[in-house]
Amino acid sequence: MGLRIRRTIKVFPGLTLNLSKSGVSASVGVRGARVTVGKTGIRKTVGIPGTGLSYTDSQRHGGAFGAGSHPGDADPHAIPFGVIVAVAFVLLVLYLVR
Repeated sequence: MGLRIRRTIKVFPGLTLNLSKSGVSASVGVRGARVTVGKTGIRKTVGIPGTGLSYTDSQRHGGAFGAGSHPGDADPHAIPFGVIVAVAFVLLVLYLVR
């Protein structure tokens, strides 16, 4: 087993910086819906809080925030679909919390 070191810094509600020995990533979202951007790609996660049920979609690229990736490599519909799912889930959660 390898040693894992990670530090999470809450910048403000909904935005965190994740620092580890392998790099830096930023996460944005609320409990149950989150988008994380790091050097290996973008990860979108939606879940039902408290149940352990979640769905994660990852889009890998060559560098941080798209650096090193080629425009033709990525599916142009991948990010908008993930954003739509995340926004729909957040709206559902906000509606149920009221």
